[in-house]
Amino acid sequence: MSSEPSYSEFKPLLAQSVGYGVVVGVGFFFAGVMFILTTLQRKFFKFSPASSEEFTSASRSVKPGLICCGIVSAWTWSATLLQSSTVAYTFGVSGPWWYGVGGTIQVAMFGMVASKVKQNANGAHTFLEIVKTRFGTSAHILFTFYGFLCILLVCGSLLLGGSATVNALTGMNTIAACFLLPIGIAVYVIFGGLRATFICDWSHTIILFIIIYIFTFRAYGTSPAIGSVSRLYDLLEQASIVTPVVGNQGGSYLTMKSDQGLVFGAIVILSGFSGLFCDQGYWQRAIASHPESTTKAYMLGGISWFAVPWAFASCLGLSARALLTNASPVTPDFPTYPSPLSPSQISAGLAAPAAAAVLMGKGGAITVLLVVFMAVTSAASAELIGVSSLFSYDIYRTYFRPNATGDEIVRVSHYFICFWAVWMGCWATILNAVHIDLGWLFYVQGSILSPAVIPIGLTVSWSKLTKAGVFCGAIGGAFFGILAWMIGCWKIYGQINISNLAQPYSALCSALAGLFFSGIFTVGVSLLNPADYDFSGTRAIATLEDTIRSDISGVDTAYRASDTESQNEKRDEKDSSLKQPVSNIMDVGLENDDEKRLRSLKMVFRKALIYSSILTLIVVILVPLPLFFSHYIFSKKFYTFWTACSIICAFASGSFCIVFPLWESRNEIGTILGSAYRSIRK
Repeated sequence: MSSEPSYSEFKPLLAQSVGYGVVVGVGFFFAGVMFILTTLQRKFFKFSPASSEEFTSASRSVKPGLICCGIVSAWTWSATLLQSSTVAYTFGVSGPWWYGVGGTIQVAMFGMVASKVKQNANGAHTFLEIVKTRFGTSAHILFTFYGFLCILLVCGSLLLGGSATVNALTGMNTIAACFLLPIGIAVYVIFGGLRATFICDWSHTIILFIIIYIFTFRAYGTSPAIGSVSRLYDLLEQASIVTPVVGNQGGSYLTMKSDQGLVFGAIVILSGFSGLFCDQGYWQRAIASHPESTTKAYMLGGISWFAVPWAFASCLGLSARALLTNASPVTPDFPTYPSPLSPSQISAGLAAPAAAAVLMGKGGAITVLLVVFMAVTSAASAELIGVSSLFSYDIYRTYFRPNATGDEIVRVSHYFICFWAVWMGCWATILNAVHIDLGWLFYVQGSILSPAVIPIGLTVSWSKLTKAGVFCGAIGGAFFGILAWMIGCWKIYGQINISNLAQPYSALCSALAGLFFSGIFTVGVSLLNPADYDFSGTRAIATLEDTIRSDISGVDTAYRASDTESQNEKRDEKDSSLKQPVSNIMDVGLENDDEKRLRSLKMVFRKALIYSSILTLIVVILVPLPLFFSHYIFSKKFYTFWTACSIICAFASGSFCIVFPLWESRNEIGTILGSAYRSIRK
């Protein structure tokens, strides 16, 4: 008769005061930095966060390098670092690769949608504005539900992952962490708006990549516990003998032939589509960018982000598995030694903190605590801006105050950011109380949101889409997705309960069925009686400042870009997209310019389709599938090559995300610094 395995408590390496210091102190440090930067921006530059267009969409002027950096930072959730390390610990080398694939191809493909936003609805503030303009109130209410549901799931994942890590490393109370984490974030978002989140994203990305480099050099170079790629390979081979992986070739952690890894790859791809297409935070970045550079930014962002989970999890996740039995006198013991991580500790994402504690002791614990905090704050800041935009434009302005001024929109956004920061803490506390953690939300996200992906994506890009198709796709997909979820859970795991609903095969059945039937119903019903929408309605969505000017002057306003100074400046008119004048007399040259821009954006869409298809072909098929079907177990030389590729990719991505935004904004930085210096000299 076999006995149940015993597990040990995860022993904190740091004092509670360190946890409170990081959560509160670092958060308010960034708030102070943003206050200073926002003050300089308001005083010495033409954009002010007091403007609603600047606060919610950064005046649609953000350049591709900063958009790329913002995508990397906002897409690096706590799950990106913790869950990717968990699957590396559980499945081996296949886990980090599939996690990277599951976020990269969606970002690249969203570049196509982003180009359509610029082409067909460049005046929109949210994707729900586009839905309402095209399909009316009922569809708007349906997708408002999906939009807020997505943000709830994302916020829950962020805070549960972050608070679990803070609690494990410092012993800080989990509920206190859930409430304190969003406070500093809310402060700097209120100070600076969307542009502030981009600037903080850049600083967070610097810290993120520096920490990845630190752990890389430590694990593969200087750590007494590992110290080389060759030593890590030997430890993983030994781990394969002691604790073989079910479904892996030879039980090895050093093979892409992993049945569980392949299933996880499918789940994370489906979950990634749901998390991206339903999340206003990513639409916000598309809206904020320069029209012609939107797709470039998303393509570069997807490629750059791939290095984060691949390099980080390949280092810390595999190190956690290799160091499971570490009890050396010269290095700290594994935090749960002599027991392995328990299922609840694994699901909470503690593999990476455990490895960091062994590799670098208290320094490693502080470092991983800081990088997880950075991940939570950067992603949460995007969510706060996104959810405040949904509330202020799609609820307050749509249903309560249609004539709301820009000042009102900014004020309401500030109030709702404060409310949501508190509600995030309450929501995470509720989830924690019912024993729902990061892993549960990660697997369930695709099951809940996948039916909305195709209808939302086609709303801005397919002229034949009908209202009936949208409703049949979203509701029919949800019905069959939930049905497959319940049946799959029951047939595969024997009973339906909270734990089994988040098991990999249950989640895969649900997400796949939801996406498949949603696509069939959306496209099929639309083709029965296809529309012939010319997008003139969505192109006529005006920025708020244009609407107010139109009300004052009594002139009908079509669409024009948000830069309020561009009216008399030829240069700024060339920078805006699909502009139409306030007057009814259309300049012929401007008409021709609009037609050229339309053709240019259509070409951008085709390029995005080609590039994303090539990227998908490489990372989904050409690299992993031959390794899977050949049943190849990595040799030491090939594993060294594989690890070297992940390190090179991390260095290339880090250099790009850090240097490119500085280079492309060098003139603006010089203007602000020069003006500040002259002001001080006076």
